[in-house]
Amino acid sequence: MSVPLQPPRRLIEITVDGDPVRVPEGSTVLDACSAAGKDIPTLCYGDTLTPKNACRVCVVEVEGARTLAPACSRRAEPGMVVGTATERARHSRKIVLELLASTADLSTTPRAAEWIEEYGARPDRFGEEAATVAQPAKVDNDLYVRDYSKCILCYKCVDACGDQWQNSFAISVAGRGFDAMISTEHDAPLTDSACVYCGNCVEVCPTGALSFKSEFDMRAAGSWDESRQTETTTICSYCGVGCNLTLHVQDNRIVKVSSPHDNPVTHGNLCIKGRFGFQHVQNVASQEDAIPVSGPVSSSVSGSAPGSVPGARTAPADG
Repeated sequence: MSVPLQPPRRLIEITVDGDPVRVPEGSTVLDACSAAGKDIPTLCYGDTLTPKNACRVCVVEVEGARTLAPACSRRAEPGMVVGTATERARHSRKIVLELLASTADLSTTPRAAEWIEEYGARPDRFGEEAATVAQPAKVDNDLYVRDYSKCILCYKCVDACGDQWQNSFAISVAGRGFDAMISTEHDAPLTDSACVYCGNCVEVCPTGALSFKSEFDMRAAGSWDESRQTETTTICSYCGVGCNLTLHVQDNRIVKVSSPHDNPVTHGNLCIKGRFGFQHVQNVASQEDAIPVSGPVSSSVSGSAPGSVPGARTAPADG
């Protein structure tokens, strides 16, 4: 598949923490900060989604602006002067982290503990009586789990399920204020909703509120260990589209599947077969039942060589 080339964009120059930075016109302040090597925390930002400005943890100070600006959505302008580590910006991030960590479980949010320590946030200062979104995880299917005690209402799953990617509209925001939550229509089980199990909501969830059932079970058993996992990118074999799959493997078993966000075909999105159709690869028990290791070829695998996988391609015979 050919990838259309984008027209060249002129460069503009802004100042980030006193240093000049040149970025293509149309870039965000976050792009400029990344180009300058600044580490700005983000949660609701998604590189494949339109910014929602929901979490406000990426705010920076722009000279001349009355309020702090979310770096993920604010466009860089020529001559703009940005401060990423001013007292005002750091204090705002600290408050945001305290509010989020005091109400939601951020234990599976990548880098959350690091940011809480870096900004000196104290989520426990609100006391044990502080309201939280704690609730039992929703386990109503064999593919993925919804644990809304970890949800920070970033809206990324809603956008991925809705008009930005999948157009299924299976989930939305229900309720108001502190009672607002992500839900299916009438809070029905996922199996009774419009969900097509593409898992694109799981792909963009920043906190682990949505996770593979395999990951959820392994975390509960204490066996989930990302430091022991390897990633291998391959091409999905279910159809001819050519979607890239990244297989996450631990202890010689595929534990989940993602897709590269910079892939021009998928942009990180997959269908149910690409996302969850990996179980057959490691269904050892059923394979052993179906494949005779020695002895005569059974009727169930007639035409296959002993010890081969039914349906697998074999080299043509010579002559």
